[in-house]
Amino acid sequence: MPMEPESKRAVSFIDGQNLFRHAMDAFGHHHPNYDPAKLAAAVCAANGWLHVGVRFYTGVPDADRSPMWHGYWMRRLTAMRRAGIVVTSRRLRYRIERIRLADGATHDVPVQREKGIDLRLGLDIVRMARNGEFDVAVIFSQDQDLAEVAREIRDISRARNCWLKVVSAFPHGPDASSSRGIDRTDWFRMDREFYDACLDPRDYRPRR
Repeated sequence: MPMEPESKRAVSFIDGQNLFRHAMDAFGHHHPNYDPAKLAAAVCAANGWLHVGVRFYTGVPDADRSPMWHGYWMRRLTAMRRAGIVVTSRRLRYRIERIRLADGATHDVPVQREKGIDLRLGLDIVRMARNGEFDVAVIFSQDQDLAEVAREIRDISRARNCWLKVVSAFPHGPDASSSRGIDRTDWFRMDREFYDACLDPRDYRPRR
């Protein structure tokens, strides 16, 4: 059985869009106004872990489809990089889906899809675990696809005879759309008071 380290190094992996969607449902925040560095530091402080890094992942809409949100994310990601956060972004893909209205009519609407974000996040966790870069991986997401990553980390822990933990941190409240963290992980529930103490007051919308 691997020995649990007295001092635990934690790296945070934040799925920006997943966190935003669940915070919107749970707390009513209508734009991604969290501060990734503050959230990561707060979760680590609450558990007595050494906060050693933040990695952020998001899709970004095309400028011609959504000029405001494209500009918002360009400014926001630049600020994150300057703050020392490792950023991975992907261009959002779009596909047309046909929806049926109440009167029976159909309407074609473009639907955004993130491609490769959860895969990149998962690969980074596995690579960094193999390289011994953390003791605790804190995943800010409720994407159940990442349960396979947690299983892989257990295998790495056994193979390297090292203590490793995977934690799913997520918004929690009476209006939350899901009360579950990622399966096969420890769960850290962030209530509204905890989450709202980690907001970013800056306005990243592009100037008109």
